[in-house]
Amino acid sequence: MLKAQIQDVNQQCSTTVAQLPVFTEEEKSLVKGTADFFGLSHYTSRLVSAGTVRMCTPGYESIGNFSLHVDPSWPQAASSWIHVVPWGLRRLLKFVSQEYTGSKIPIYIAGNGVPTGDTGDLLNDTLRVDYFRQYIDEALKAVKLDAVDVRSFIARSLLDGFEGPAGYSLKFGLHHVNFEDSNRPRTPKASAYFYSSVIRKNGFPSQALSRSTPVVFDRPVPSKLPSLPASEVPSKAKVVWQKFSSQTAFERDMYFYGTFPEDFTWGVSSSAHQIEGGWDADGKGPSIWDNFTHVPGNVNNNDTGDIACDSYNKVEEDIYMLRALGVKNYRFSLSWPRIFPTGRNNSINSYGVAYYNRLIDGLIANNITPIVTLYHWDLPQALQDIGGWESNELIDLFDSFADFCFQTFGDRVKFWITINEPNVISRLGYGNGLFPPNVKEPGSAPYRVAHILLKAHARVYHTYDDKYRASQGGVIALCPFISWAEPKTPSDPRDIEAADRYLQFLVGWFTHPIFKNGDYPEVMKWKVGNRSELQNLPSSRLPVFTAEEREYIRGTADVFCFNTYSAKIVSHSTTRLRPFSYEYDQEVSVTVDSSWPSSALSDHRPVAWGLRRVLNWIKEEYGNPPIYIIENGVGKKAKSDIDDNARIFYYKTYIDEALKAYKVDGVNLKGYNAWSLMDNFEWVDGYDPRFGLHQIDFDNPNRPRTPKRSAVYYAEIIRNNGIPLPKEDEFLYGEFPKNFSWSVATAAYQIEGGWRADGKGLSIWDKYSHTPLRIGKDATGDVACDSYHRIEEDVEMLKSLKVSHYRFSISWSRVLPDGTTRYINEKGLNYYERLIDALLAANIMPQVTLYHWDLPQALQDVGGWENDTIVQRFKEYAEVLFQRLGDKVKFWITLNEPYNTAYLGYGVGTAAPGVSVRPGRAPYVVGHNLIKAHAEVWHLYNETFRARQGGLISITINSDWAEPRNPHNQEDIEAARRFMQFFLGWFAHPIFKNGDYSEVMKRRIQERSLAQGLSKSRLPEFTESEKQRIKGTYDYFGLNHYTTVLTYNLNYPKGVKSYDSDRGVATVTDRSWLGSGSLWLKVTPFGFRKILRWIKEEYNNPPIYVTENGVSERGAFKFNDTWRMHYYRTYINEALKAVVLDGVNLRGYTAWTLMDNLEWAVGYEEKFGLYYVNFSDPALPRHPRASAKYYSQIINCNGFPDPATGPHPCLEQEPEGK
Repeated sequence: MLKAQIQDVNQQCSTTVAQLPVFTEEEKSLVKGTADFFGLSHYTSRLVSAGTVRMCTPGYESIGNFSLHVDPSWPQAASSWIHVVPWGLRRLLKFVSQEYTGSKIPIYIAGNGVPTGDTGDLLNDTLRVDYFRQYIDEALKAVKLDAVDVRSFIARSLLDGFEGPAGYSLKFGLHHVNFEDSNRPRTPKASAYFYSSVIRKNGFPSQALSRSTPVVFDRPVPSKLPSLPASEVPSKAKVVWQKFSSQTAFERDMYFYGTFPEDFTWGVSSSAHQIEGGWDADGKGPSIWDNFTHVPGNVNNNDTGDIACDSYNKVEEDIYMLRALGVKNYRFSLSWPRIFPTGRNNSINSYGVAYYNRLIDGLIANNITPIVTLYHWDLPQALQDIGGWESNELIDLFDSFADFCFQTFGDRVKFWITINEPNVISRLGYGNGLFPPNVKEPGSAPYRVAHILLKAHARVYHTYDDKYRASQGGVIALCPFISWAEPKTPSDPRDIEAADRYLQFLVGWFTHPIFKNGDYPEVMKWKVGNRSELQNLPSSRLPVFTAEEREYIRGTADVFCFNTYSAKIVSHSTTRLRPFSYEYDQEVSVTVDSSWPSSALSDHRPVAWGLRRVLNWIKEEYGNPPIYIIENGVGKKAKSDIDDNARIFYYKTYIDEALKAYKVDGVNLKGYNAWSLMDNFEWVDGYDPRFGLHQIDFDNPNRPRTPKRSAVYYAEIIRNNGIPLPKEDEFLYGEFPKNFSWSVATAAYQIEGGWRADGKGLSIWDKYSHTPLRIGKDATGDVACDSYHRIEEDVEMLKSLKVSHYRFSISWSRVLPDGTTRYINEKGLNYYERLIDALLAANIMPQVTLYHWDLPQALQDVGGWENDTIVQRFKEYAEVLFQRLGDKVKFWITLNEPYNTAYLGYGVGTAAPGVSVRPGRAPYVVGHNLIKAHAEVWHLYNETFRARQGGLISITINSDWAEPRNPHNQEDIEAARRFMQFFLGWFAHPIFKNGDYSEVMKRRIQERSLAQGLSKSRLPEFTESEKQRIKGTYDYFGLNHYTTVLTYNLNYPKGVKSYDSDRGVATVTDRSWLGSGSLWLKVTPFGFRKILRWIKEEYNNPPIYVTENGVSERGAFKFNDTWRMHYYRTYINEALKAVVLDGVNLRGYTAWTLMDNLEWAVGYEEKFGLYYVNFSDPALPRHPRASAKYYSQIINCNGFPDPATGPHPCLEQEPEGK
């Protein structure tokens, strides 16, 4: 037909209107049948009528002699070409089947959807819901009624995207994307929930399916826990403090990799009052929290849970989130007044029951185990009116509610929690009165209420045990709140006792009766009893259980559940006798460590290592029962925290501590639940603290749910069943290339001392350290390690390390006291000649740094590195050294870390010369002069000395590695690139690339300078001849590297003139990274490999020498510096990977540093040495740390021999004293 129509129109018109290419016979047979299915994209339909006017305009439209129309009654979508015509899809499918596919080839509907505009309600997209409902139904008719073989329906589209010429104004997505937010958050629309339900039901089943039978899931097998004797005082669990409190930060914080057992259950948690809303919907009765929140002033911002997350009306939406997370369980609570509006079984609200049935059935259908809490604080107000938990009547009433729940839901619910955090109810509801029912009777009410709660719990447990366990086979427990207690002084037995007492009062109060002997902990009975007597009371304020009650309560839990968020520091305290108070009864003082990170709630500071200790305490105290962490999470105060990296750090560290407890300590941990599924009503704090893995927009009546980055992170942990070691972090055995140089480094000002000896001139560091408040503890380098007088000792240390090279620097002012060649100080120069001779005699090659920050003060007096005459001065100084030492020195470094000279010395002023008045200009001027000075000295050596002396000369540049804080956020990725170009690239780009600064530096500084009203950039420009002179002035790339940072974009106010504001990058560190003795230095070996690879790729694979790498410590001398050995082992191994796996041209490695020394502005507090120096002894003795021997072993082996090949001779111990 197509060929005939074209022929027809061409004959009738005088010109060729259309031309159809011709297939050869061979091509026809090649093309025919090349489809396994018929892929069909379809959106809309047209009405067709016969053409009346013959068109002779060349083009596709002139063929066929028909015209297209639409019926004005068809609804139009946001795009003019799409009208909603569902019946067209069925007809089209029938046509395709009859015309092309028949029964041989299936049809795949490969694209079908409808666009909406960018105005109105973007989430409640009823138009799209109706479109899909009708179109999918037509496809169903084609299958069922017309016998068309349709195998697939693909909705367009997963999320809003770029729609060609319409840009982002047309939205096809099932998920809304906020293109204004750099995180591009994705929020499901109504259509996503609808389409998800169609998928789940595989169409439109005619009647509601009968209730599905529960899947068999990995649920705990009920088994009677052993009965245990009463706890001693302090309890046997004190072994936990003995084991853990003496850990070094390195031992405590070392990240652990591994996975949990197959049957481990991962979940998320919520509670009725916090998420459901519908506070008076469908006959629900008021709870004590409803009434409390309706009184102005009771809750932050007068927030209420009246609507909350509206989960009462959003079962489908909540299950959608749970399914996306991949959780195995969902812990939620039943609202007592929603099921029994008056709290009694004579008033059952069928709507409430139906809501929970829908939720439970939905969970079961998605293989998600319900963990159901019977009581999560929302007592029916009608029961509070008869005394609430102070009345014994509640024991029977709670039992009757529980009985109904077991009977109604127990066929599907196999994991029950009786009461959530009974210790919080007792203290906050009846002690300080912060929570409803607001009873302020801290000395007796908490104990009375706890007594009744325990009996009520036990009653419900026995009801389940006697009536339901045999047929339902579930487990049941209660769930206390626990904060870890760390003794303030672990070596003080009174503080250990205080920490144990704190835990017994907090947790043992409920768990000791249940898991031990049916009675309160001895220490509680003792303290409350004795204090009551001292208070002249006739009996203890702590009620007494009868022998019968004790027997009834003992053993009423199948598993140990608890909620935990933080830790406390506890010490012994003699507390007041009045007023009577549960808090005073404990005789403890409770604080937190101000260095712990903060969160939205002041008493919820993240202290991940506390979780491992809590788990061990439960193991020791209660005989290692099956343990479930039911709530754990962190709050943040922010309306929007999609990019919630603090929450990711929280889960990353807390889950890791749980993993250690399971894998290393043998804790019987069975499950972990994150708090919480979504942002919700956080009790008296209202909606201010956000704990959710999903963000809720409480200003939007739809309460849209948007996954945060933590949801993606937690889903990955669940998928991996823990934290397996990433492939790239696996240790690599192997050796470095033959002739690899192994070195160790120092710097003149840091070790030499002799600051006025033998005619040495003053340097800027002499002046800086003699200025008050500049250096930690007013330290100076006047004596330092006294290396000026100890050549022999220094060389002996180097020999025992087995290094092939030694990197040291020359003090400019020791050789040229006023910085110029007017006078050469021969005695100073002679020191270096003797050192070099001693090194060569020991077969150690000197690596000499010309400038390691100690500029002669005389040159600083005329402007230092800001004065461009410095370029000539530096060249003259270098010439003296090349002439006098160049015959023996074959490895030169012009400048050490020019970045620090420019930025620290002349930008922020935290290093000599301490200039900070021109932070937006001085660093760039200084950097400019440093680059030119380096280039001149390189050319001097290259042209005058290289031929005769045959050495290498280059520069050492320092840089951290930068990772984007959020690797999925383009802004953060760009911030990381910018960080690298402003840090390493500032000096490397001109020297190793094109003689000029990188484009991003030039552009940003120029743009900000002009915006600040300046006529030109604050970054100086190189002339063309200078660029040519600078480019390529290297023989190798010298790199100093210690650590990695996470970067994100930060826009500074326009008027701020500084290097930092020009760069526009902020940095954070990952909380799971090991620390060191320096705040800025986190142990991040992976970054070392990455920066080496980056230099290879960015600068065309230059030969690289690592000229510094090491780690600091603080505090008293410890010979066995495991943390430093770990640092060298992991960092050097990453360097090996860079060589072996990435082809990086690495020629040498240098450890920083030979011995402890003056660490610049921090003085002697931070120690990097392989050798310890005792600075409090005038003799300054040096002692090797364990890391010195370890480093010498790596050198001896030239890497890491594989233990699988048997013992390697390089590892053999040498006899002592050799």
